[in-house]
This record gives sequence, C-alpha cells and structure tokens, in this order.
Amino acid sequence: MTPKALVTGLSGFTGQYVARELEARGYEVVGLGRGDGSGHHGLDLRDGDRLTEVVTAIQPSVVVHLAAIAFVAHGDVSDIYTSNIVGTRNLLAALAACKKPAEKVLLASSANVYGNATVSTLDEGCPVQPENDYAVSKYAMELMSRHWQHALPIVVVRPFNYTGVGQSTSFLLPKLVDHFVRRARRVELGNIDVYRDFSDVRTVANAYARLIEHGIPGEVYNVCSGDAYSIEQILAMLAELAGYRIEVDVNPAFVRANEVRHLVGCNRKLATAIGELDLIPLADTLEWMYRSQLGA
Repeated sequence: MTPKALVTGLSGFTGQYVARELEARGYEVVGLGRGDGSGHHGLDLRDGDRLTEVVTAIQPSVVVHLAAIAFVAHGDVSDIYTSNIVGTRNLLAALAACKKPAEKVLLASSANVYGNATVSTLDEGCPVQPENDYAVSKYAMELMSRHWQHALPIVVVRPFNYTGVGQSTSFLLPKLVDHFVRRARRVELGNIDVYRDFSDVRTVANAYARLIEHGIPGEVYNVCSGDAYSIEQILAMLAELAGYRIEVDVNPAFVRANEVRHLVGCNRKLATAIGELDLIPLADTLEWMYRSQLGA
C-alpha cells in the first residue's frame, strides 16, 4: 500500500510545496484543515471529535502540521491561541489514538519564538523569549506537544522568514514584488537598514520532507538559509529586475522600537540531520516571484 502523508494546511501557501516534495517521495498526500480540493478534508482542527474521526479513518504514516494562524498581526487574538494551541493539541490526541502510530510527526513552530534577541546569529540553544501573541502561541504549542513525546515521534521546526510564489502580499517580500510589478513609484516601509534571513519556500518544503525521513524525534530544528539580507539589498535586486528604483517612504508606525539590526539563523543542526541544504539564492527567488506575477 502507498503510505499516506497527512498535511494540515494543505491549501495554504506552504502546503502545496510540501505536498509536491512528499509526492515525489512516494507518499499519497491527504489534506486536512480549512479549505477544499481533491484529497482534502475540510474541517476546523478545533473540532476535536470530528478531527479524531477523520484522522482515525486516514491512519497516516507521516504528518506535517502546517495549519495555523501565521500572520503576526492577525486581529483576532483568541483565534491565534485556539487555532495554534488547541487545534494542535486536538491533532496530537487524534494521532495518539490511532491503532498504528505515525512514523514521524513534524510540527511547524516559528523563529518568532526567539523574540528580540541580543545575538546576531540564532541557533536552537538560544533563549526563547516570545514578544507577541503569535510567538507566544507557537512556543506554547511546542511546550504542549511534549505531553505526547512518548506516544508520538514529534519533530519541531522553527522556520525563519521564507517566501515564494503564492505568498500573501500581507508579507514584506510579496508586498515589495507586487509594488514593482505594478510599477508603483513609492512604497511605505519601516526601518530598511535591517538584515534578515530569507529562504525560498521550495527550500523549506524540501527540508521538511527530508526531516520526515531523517529528523530525530524530540529535537527542534531551525530552518533558515544562514545568510542575511538588508531590505535595501532586496530593493536593489528588485530594481534591477524591474528596471527602475522605487521611492521609499518610512512610516513611523511601521518602525519597531529597539529592533535588532542583524538577525540570521544557524542551520548547522538541520544540515547535520538531513545533509546539504537545497539552498536557492534570494535573487533567484525574487526573480521567480516577479516573473510569475508578470505572467512571464
């Protein structure tokens, strides 16, 4: 029988890329969460009874849990906590109740849990100090998952920033790409003299699939490029693609107090677990996004 991979949040930005990676590895991918489509079970993970019924019927071999409120500025705080903590708890309880346990369960947390760190390069041993509701919900999810560490082979990932075709313009890089595609003359931003670690969504999806195979249960892995780019560098890359420079208006409302100027992740632990990373240069990712939106 073809092994089944359960992907929550399959219809979301990351889910489609993870599905391709798992299918390439011989899995039949089944979706779970809000959304619809072929092989997708539309339900709210906060409905524990219905979730247990569906998961029991699927009996997945492996699980990638992506479903979450992923936008830091999401307006409904209770939605962030119930979706990201209670929904995950219900999923783990349902998986633990299956007759045949899953071979691996990957939970997507976030590098946001590190908060406003005082070091420029973050590894998994750095202190966790979440500073917004989204980050608190993700770290609470990590802590809660430990209740099932003896029943389920759980691997936790903390992805840093990543982007690609299909990501909402609520996020910075798709917003910038959209402005250049529309040939807007100006864009409103916060502090542009900051450096951040950006990965390609295809790199992230590939890492998740390889962690399903090689990740050690009970461990936490940063998923990042290990390189930092400033917003100014990103604007320059897009200007070269579009053939013009955009004017930046710094909006004080977007400027964060005491913002860390240089923040990058360490991917050494990840590379040790899965081997050399399938890194894609940020310039190539931006060109992919730009040309895709142009329809080229």
